[in-house]
Amino acid sequence: MKTAIAIAAHPDDIEFMMAGTLLLAKKAGYDIHYLNLSTGNVGSTQHNAEATSSIRLEEAKRSAQILGAHFHPPFCNDLEIFYDITMLRRLAAIIREVKPTIILTHSPSDYMEDHTNTCRLAVTAAFARGMPNFETVPAQEARNEDCAIYHALPHTLKDNLRRKIIPGAFVDTSSVQPIKLEALKAHQSQQGWLNVTQKMNSYLQTMEDISLKVGQMSKAFTHAEGWRRRLHVGFGPEDFDPLQDLGTNYVINEEYENNLENGF
Repeated sequence: MKTAIAIAAHPDDIEFMMAGTLLLAKKAGYDIHYLNLSTGNVGSTQHNAEATSSIRLEEAKRSAQILGAHFHPPFCNDLEIFYDITMLRRLAAIIREVKPTIILTHSPSDYMEDHTNTCRLAVTAAFARGMPNFETVPAQEARNEDCAIYHALPHTLKDNLRRKIIPGAFVDTSSVQPIKLEALKAHQSQQGWLNVTQKMNSYLQTMEDISLKVGQMSKAFTHAEGWRRRLHVGFGPEDFDPLQDLGTNYVINEEYENNLENGF
């Protein structure tokens, strides 16, 4: 069975920007996996770090269950996602175990370093999947199946210099939007936290608004998620684009592709 894994920084990141595509991959016959690198331990103004970690772990497990995804536990804390060898060995072990055809992860440019470091770690861990001399923790046999990495849109739909990010492809998430919303609802502890720290009066409405905006960008769908496919070198053939398995739910942005050809 083909597999797809979403690799994000914090509990609820997958639900905001990736879960719709993950759900459609499952409908297309993929075995799907869910991984947040961090426990989310600082995401509360009401509980201490230990209690917050426990609460958010149960919320993430519940969300993965709603999505029908295999849950992988986190292995670090908020603001401690660093691009280092310890993290690489842990993540590479998971990637070798899962053998993903599709890797969904954060944008290379995002509003916080936990996101961008998660992106870098996911890319390098996948690159090292077939290198027998790279040791993982725990040890996993090197695998070299083709995979494709897709970068989600930043949460703000802009990069760190406020420039709008244009997706290379759109996925129609309209049919799975209710399940995506239900998965995000599992993270109930984040309502107050996101309101205080990021001025999200309703984190559920924020997710809905983002998906509607991306749908408008697609000029085809009501709700959508946007993706940019990473350069193939080290991962598979140049034309390897397994999100095409989603059929009519997946549409390439021809304007983006033309700009790539012209060097823009």
